[in-house]
Amino acid sequence: MWWVNVAAILLVVLIVWWFWLYKPKGAKLSDQSTVIVVDKGIYTPAYLKLRSNQPVTLTFLRKDTSPCAEMIVIPELDFSTSLPVGKEKTIPLPAMEKGEYHFHCQMQMYRGRLEVV
Repeated sequence: MWWVNVAAILLVVLIVWWFWLYKPKGAKLSDQSTVIVVDKGIYTPAYLKLRSNQPVTLTFLRKDTSPCAEMIVIPELDFSTSLPVGKEKTIPLPAMEKGEYHFHCQMQMYRGRLEVV
């Protein structure tokens, strides 16, 4: 029976790592546009560094058919839209002040971040 406790502890550690400690791959944008792939439960890249006070165009390509991957939400900009499967969706964003802007699916299972510097 001790193995049940060990398995439970490992599962808790995995959950904590995935939801709070995991740091996704990042990219720095030089031309203020990029393609973000939505697949297998993650955004790639999930972390983008942008220049402040300049508009940016993000293009999302949804490969994951999960219903959770259908929406993209950017709460700080009061923005949300649906993403079609297998097609690129271009999202123009306004010039933003310095700071962090999080984006995620409607259930916050897929998560990403825009760092405006």
